[in-house]
Order: sequence, then structure tokens, then C-alpha cells
Amino acid sequence: MTDEATGDRPQVAVLGGGVMGETLLSALLTAGWVPEQVEVTERVVQRADELAGRYGVRTGASNAEAAARADVVLLAVKPNVVAAVLAEVKDALRGGALVVSVAAGLPLAVYEQHLEPAQPVVRVMPNTPAVVGKGASAIAPGTHATEGHLVLVEQMLAATGLVVRVEEKDLDAVTAISGSGPAYAFYLIDAMAEAGVLLGLPRDLATRLAVATVEGSAALAAQSGDHPAVLRERVSSPGGTTVAAVQVLDAHGVRAGIVAAALAARDRSRELGRQH
Repeated sequence: MTDEATGDRPQVAVLGGGVMGETLLSALLTAGWVPEQVEVTERVVQRADELAGRYGVRTGASNAEAAARADVVLLAVKPNVVAAVLAEVKDALRGGALVVSVAAGLPLAVYEQHLEPAQPVVRVMPNTPAVVGKGASAIAPGTHATEGHLVLVEQMLAATGLVVRVEEKDLDAVTAISGSGPAYAFYLIDAMAEAGVLLGLPRDLATRLAVATVEGSAALAAQSGDHPAVLRERVSSPGGTTVAAVQVLDAHGVRAGIVAAALAARDRSRELGRQH
């Protein structure tokens, strides 16, 4: 999977030029791939021209032609069209080419059923903060994916944020925590901003304070390595404002609500997986 002309990085085809496709493209270039090593398929001509102009990569409409030139094929299409795309590229894929999918909900068995026997596949569960390099992605190997394949996927996704390895059985839980998790964070930010407005702050100021507070708290949690409960206690002076606020959160079942929400997301992810 190397090429003398392009160094030790494999040729990559990104099938799908939407938000996630562009995120993967940007991540590859940040990680050291050069434009000549990456091709993107996008059937909307205006969007294809936009990507070609912005990143200097080759673009086109044919998934099969792009796959035929690639050592790694990244599927960045919606789950409902994955089967059709696999049918397009099946006969074009090079022997041993790695297929990587970021489509939500589709089990690895679906890919392995639609592709040639022994085709290596890796499934990725990303989240939307990957767009700004602050994402959390989990990768799970298919039957024929090797350690080398996993290392390669980690290298390709490095610029998107945190990348962890899991077994496929854990991807539903990952979906519930990091896949759907940004919505929980946005929900919290919105609630904090609304509270600020209720307390008399201008909405723009309340929103900026809420965003900066959540962003800073996450950064502190990441850098300190301390348990979130320990960090919370450091903010909570005896008899102070924070203790009073947290007591109300507990009384309203906020913690239980978040856990229940994650369980519901996990269950829905399982249900979607069974439908394919």
C-alpha cells in the first residue's frame, strides 16, 4: 500500500463530499497526505469544484473510478445509500484495499456481505466536533482488518481529535455518549444561556459566557486528568452558590435524565443496526 511517487502514504478515495467528507479530506491533508494522494467523489458539480479549488485535490462523480485508483476507500455517504455505493465499487476495488466507513448504524457484516471475501473493513463512529479538530471517534475492525489497518485509520483521523479503538459491540454505547453527545452539550449550553437571559443578561452575552464556560471546563477536565467529581468539588465552596445550584440539578434529576437519554440513544442505535 505504498507508492514510490507519493511516499509511504496510501492513495485515498473519499466517497462523498459533504460535511463529513470534507472533514476527512481536511484531516488527511493535515496529517501529511498531499493533494495528489487524495481523491474525492461528489456528484454536485458546484460542490466538487469548490472542494477541488479549496484543497487542490482531484474530484469526480464516479465512485468506481476513484475506488479503482485507491488503496483506502473512505465511505462518507449517508447510511441509506451505502449498499448502492458498495455495489458500485465492489468490482473496482483493488485486492486488499481497505474500506473505512463513517456511516452510522450499519454493522460491519453489511459491508462484508456486499464486498469480496477477505476485504478488510474498519467502521468509524465520529462526531460533529471533528469538523473543528475536537472530535471523538471510535474505530472497530472487521474480520479481516489487521493491526496495520487500525494504525493507518488512526493516522488518517488524528487531526479530527480523539481516536479510540473499541469492539463493534461497543459502538452503540459510543454512539450514545460521543456520537449523540454533542447534542447534550448544546442542550446544556442553550439552557445556561436561557438562564442568563432570565437573570437579565443580554442573549448574546449569556450565550458567549455559556459557550466559553463549557469549552473551558472541558479543556480543564482533559488537561487535569482528575475525575469530574473532583473538579466539581473544587468549584463548590461549603454553603456557597455552586453547592446550592448543584443541589437543584440533583433535585430535578438532571444526572438521571442524561443517563436515561444515553440509554435511549444506545437502544435506538441497536434498533437501526437491526434494520439492515
